[in-house]
Amino acid sequence: MPHARFHPFLRWLIFLVVAWLGLQLFFLARIALMVRVAPESTAFERSEGWRIATTKDRLRWRQDWVPYSQISNHLKRAVIVSEDDIFAQHDGVQWDAIEKAWSKNAKAELLASRTHKGSNTPKVVGGSTITQQLAKNLFLSGERTFVRKGQEFVLTVMLEAVLDKRRILEIYLNHVEWGEGIFGAEAAAQHYFQKPASQLTPWEAGRLAVMLPRPKHYQKFPQSEYLSGRTEIILSRMGSAQLP
Repeated sequence: MPHARFHPFLRWLIFLVVAWLGLQLFFLARIALMVRVAPESTAFERSEGWRIATTKDRLRWRQDWVPYSQISNHLKRAVIVSEDDIFAQHDGVQWDAIEKAWSKNAKAELLASRTHKGSNTPKVVGGSTITQQLAKNLFLSGERTFVRKGQEFVLTVMLEAVLDKRRILEIYLNHVEWGEGIFGAEAAAQHYFQKPASQLTPWEAGRLAVMLPRPKHYQKFPQSEYLSGRTEIILSRMGSAQLP
C-alpha cells in the first residue's frame, strides 16, 4: 500500500524535473540565437508596454537598436562604474555582493518574524551584476523571490557561457530602461540630450548611468541633488573602467 502511494508522487517529481529541464533548454536556445540575432524585446519591456498601454491614453514608446560601436565609450564606462565595476573580470556574479545581500535578506526575514509580519514576504535584495540584470530583463518577471533569483542565477551562467562580455553589454545597453517607455542608449540619448548615443559627452553619459536604478523617478525629478552629485562621482571614476 505505501508502495502504491509512492508512484504518483514519483511521476509528478519526474514530470516537474523534465519540465524544468525543458524550460532551461528553451532559454539556452534563445540565448544561443542572440550570438547573431539581436532580441527584439525583453520580458520587462513587454510587461511595461502592456502596463503603459492599459493605464495611459496612448502608448509612449521609444527604442532604437544601435551596434556596440555606435554607443559612446563614455556611456559604457559610466554604466560599468555605476552598475558593475568589475564587469570585465567576473563570471557573471559578484560573490561578495551576493553574500552581503544574503545577509541583508536574512536580517529582513528575522525582523519580519519578530514584528509578527511573517505573512508578508520580505523584499529580496539581489546584489546584481550587469549580466544578472540582463538575465532578469530578458526572461523574468519583476517580482523578487528566492525562486526567481535562483532562475536568474541559472540564466546568468548561460549568458556568460554563450555570449562574450562585449555582446552582453551591447544587448544590455540597447534594452535597459531609461524612463517610462524609453529603452536603450539611443532612445535615452535622443530623449534627454537630442543627440545620438555615439555623441554623448562624459557628463551626459554619467548622468544617464546614475539614472539606471530609478529611471522613472529621475525622469520626473531631473533637478535632483543626488543625481547631480552622484554624476560627479561617476565622472571621477570613469577612467578606471575596463571595457570588454
